[in-house]
Amino acid sequence: MAKTRTVYTCSECGGQTPKWQGQCPHCQAWNTLTETQVVPAAASPRFQAWAAQAVPVQRLADVQAQELPRDPSGIDELDRVLGGGLVRGSVVLIGGDPGIGKSTLLLQALSTMGLTQSVLYVSGEESPQQIALRASRLAVDTRSVKLLAEIRLETILSTLRDEAPEVAVIDSIQTLYTEQVTSAPGSVSQVRECAARLTRMAKQTGTTILLVGHVTKEGSLAGPRVLEHMVDTVLYFEGEAHSSYRMIRAIKNRFGAVNELGVFAMTDRGLKGVSNPSAIFLSSYRDDVPGSCVLVTQEGTRPLLVEIQALVDDAHGFQPKRLTLGLEQNRLGMLLAVLHRHAGIACFDSDVFLNAVGGVKITEPAADLAVLLAIVSSLKNRALPEKMVVFGEVGLAGEVRPVTRGQERLKEASKLGFQRAIVPTANRPRQAIEGFEVITVDTLAEAVEYCRSV
Repeated sequence: MAKTRTVYTCSECGGQTPKWQGQCPHCQAWNTLTETQVVPAAASPRFQAWAAQAVPVQRLADVQAQELPRDPSGIDELDRVLGGGLVRGSVVLIGGDPGIGKSTLLLQALSTMGLTQSVLYVSGEESPQQIALRASRLAVDTRSVKLLAEIRLETILSTLRDEAPEVAVIDSIQTLYTEQVTSAPGSVSQVRECAARLTRMAKQTGTTILLVGHVTKEGSLAGPRVLEHMVDTVLYFEGEAHSSYRMIRAIKNRFGAVNELGVFAMTDRGLKGVSNPSAIFLSSYRDDVPGSCVLVTQEGTRPLLVEIQALVDDAHGFQPKRLTLGLEQNRLGMLLAVLHRHAGIACFDSDVFLNAVGGVKITEPAADLAVLLAIVSSLKNRALPEKMVVFGEVGLAGEVRPVTRGQERLKEASKLGFQRAIVPTANRPRQAIEGFEVITVDTLAEAVEYCRSV
């Protein structure tokens, strides 16, 4: 039997070094090296013979480009995030907080796909009885779903070869271990090796594999960062603890658009897709409240209407507070400086609080104009014009820059009953929208002046 050797593995990049150091020599991260023991690859000739297969060299010009077939999951919101469905032979990583609904969503998807395909559910965290209890609570048809409760990777790979399922779920990757690595399950070496071999299996056999991943307290996926590079698609499950709504977002997708958003509602029968999330985010919106402004944001191919709330109050401490929920806090300081310099409105002696209603996280700069108008509305204690939406990026010179998909944003707002919009001049619609007034502005001062005059 080959002797084991001790190496130190970085939890950030997965790089290895023979001795411990305070700083990883590969990614320069501090205090990320952990001690692991590995068995040389020669200790497993059976695995080497299975993995080593000759691959012929091809000319790129000779390779025929064709659209990859997709298999629908049976859940429309999940298919939207995936780009239309699951690509055969792909590997999808789904991460999220504990109890947010990852296992529930995948069990619902497998029960639907099992009617037309062969599926396998591999559980390393729950017993078969627990999974059966969840299926009974969800009232899903699981007669075609095959189940394996196992954490040993070699047994799982053997089952995948014997059963040859078209879709397999591994719940979760952090619970698996391989005999090739002597460290405990969940360690950097175990997660990296198990994910690499499962990915290789998916590419060789055409089985679509969905991996469930744990997250750290910071919200990132546990294990080495290289795990996200191995897989084809990375999905994050998000949601507030006090809310019944869940959002699944594509962070990486080799077969579709990134930053697509799917919205679900958690019910006693599992997760249900929400076809019109804008109506949910605006369910308690009121026009006559100062500090409230409706933003039309774009999540992938879907325009969403989200209420932005601002509260500006006198500062009671030496340092004014700048707090945001769902928006970038660093960008708020920059926008307040632009508001002072180019609109003559100062907030340096006031506390400023921002909130994106509904728990949605907004990262695109198209929210700049809506944020500033909400702040001005709260500071002046005057509500903005009713039934109005706003979008536009604000530059450091006070100019309002155009954003992408302006026509789609305006159509979505009109469909939900809004009657006017403040947009950048470059986003003026090519065709007029019946019953909808579009106010175009070039600078932040023009937008503020319009809201004062109406």
